[in-house]
Amino acid sequence: MKKRCAWAKDDLSVLYHDEEWGNPQHVDRKLFEFLILEGAQAGLSWSIILKRRDGYKNAFSNFNALKVSKYTQKHVQKLLKDESIIRNKLKINSAINNAKQFLKIQKEFGSFDKYLWSFVNHKPIKNKFKKYSEIPTSTEISEKLSQDLKKYGFNFVGSTICYALMQAVGMVNDHTVDCFRYGE
Repeated sequence: MKKRCAWAKDDLSVLYHDEEWGNPQHVDRKLFEFLILEGAQAGLSWSIILKRRDGYKNAFSNFNALKVSKYTQKHVQKLLKDESIIRNKLKINSAINNAKQFLKIQKEFGSFDKYLWSFVNHKPIKNKFKKYSEIPTSTEISEKLSQDLKKYGFNFVGSTICYALMQAVGMVNDHTVDCFRYGE
């Protein structure tokens, strides 16, 4: 039996852990997806978001930032009735706003990937945590990222959300050292 990080308990989280979490991600559409999902997760458990991931994919145009940036209040009203996502008006409006800011960063830096990964000098940070309880919820880098994203006008990008994003897209390797994925 494979040893995994302590948070990977049910089938969906095990699959996510084994196949995605912590893999260095450089595709802008995927980075936008995780930005949306991590913002939606604020105040909730990640398992709730994982269960609604397909709903988010459908609701937010397969995470196409250009399409999402053009959503109107008509879209917002429709999304507020969509039971396949978290029906929180602030989070829905944030996703639309963040799509607009995402496009600005793409234009300025050539890609969101170049911008985001610059915070870790384009190389994953490999931590060496023995227990899940040792893993921080934010760091100096996630705080800098949060502040910078806010300067660009992003919402729902606090330091904790930014650190979760960094973990999800592999900017930091926070698999515990006994996890089979740690050395990958």
